[in-house]
Amino acid sequence: MQKHLNTLFVTTDEAYLHKDGEAIDIRIEGTSKLRVPLHNLDGIVVFGYNSVVSASVLGACAEKDISISFLSPHGKFMAASRGYTSGNILLRRQQYRMADDPSATASIARNIVLAKLANTRSILQRAARDHGDKRPDSALRLQHAIDQIQHRMRAIQNTADVDEIRGYEGESANAYFACFNDLITLSDSATPASAAPMRFNGRTRRPPLDPVNALLSFFYALLMHDCRSALESCGLDPQCGFLHRDRSGRPSLALDLMEEFRGFLADRATLSMINRQQITAKDFEVRENGATMLKEDSRKKVLLHWQERKLDEIVHPLLEEKMTIGLLPHIQARLLSRHIRGDLDAYPAYVWR
Repeated sequence: MQKHLNTLFVTTDEAYLHKDGEAIDIRIEGTSKLRVPLHNLDGIVVFGYNSVVSASVLGACAEKDISISFLSPHGKFMAASRGYTSGNILLRRQQYRMADDPSATASIARNIVLAKLANTRSILQRAARDHGDKRPDSALRLQHAIDQIQHRMRAIQNTADVDEIRGYEGESANAYFACFNDLITLSDSATPASAAPMRFNGRTRRPPLDPVNALLSFFYALLMHDCRSALESCGLDPQCGFLHRDRSGRPSLALDLMEEFRGFLADRATLSMINRQQITAKDFEVRENGATMLKEDSRKKVLLHWQERKLDEIVHPLLEEKMTIGLLPHIQARLLSRHIRGDLDAYPAYVWR
């Protein structure tokens, strides 16, 4: 039996979370707005700088292994809270050994990057097939990016140097985002006259400088929370990665795991909401420094789309079992832990089919 647990998203600033029996009570200006039983929760994500999580909630969540992530208003990860690590110390010791072994590191990094590139290639191929006849110029750009990605995939298969793998991954990401605007199929004529067209003019972060980048960054922050929780739940150290270098305060292994799902989950969610006009430029606000971020009510729409997307079912290509998309990070984290323990010869990264 598989149970898909829920994540509580607190998007209203100045919310106060306190424990009420076996539930969490969310209060705003002293008034109770929502009461959620603890046993229904897998994680809590708090947006904003002014919300307060009581010590009783922190303690209860630690005891029940419920992760709490704190994000800025526009979705930048700031901190996380969990209880004592209960993972197998032998598993973590082996993880650290493999992270110091160039051959083992390159093997895992190679499979992660190959899966990521295969997934982004599939996105481009579907766009070229579905819209190529209507947009011949876009079709040429998409095919050029597909060819570049396939060339890098062949190169990655023939190298055991993790730095080279990182370089090929970066080049492929540049080729992919160079034609990302061609994946936005909503024509200018279909855009409401009162709203500016949604356009992508290159990847910008910290801060995002346009609505498309803001939406991408927001989804990536949500994906980070899910991947980090998945790794913690199976006893792995999310700070110790293989593809991403160690850096103080950076969850490198969570970033590694994210790579398999960026295109399949976050990018496709972004494109779906834009192309279906579920979100428009009116849903964003621009700060004095040019930073673009979602408005509060718009964040709720995005979170609802994300949760609904995670409830969709797929068949895992390796396990050949039906499961919800929201379980994929947990399944992949467990497959990675099995490889680290020596139960699998190689890490089978997720490839979308």
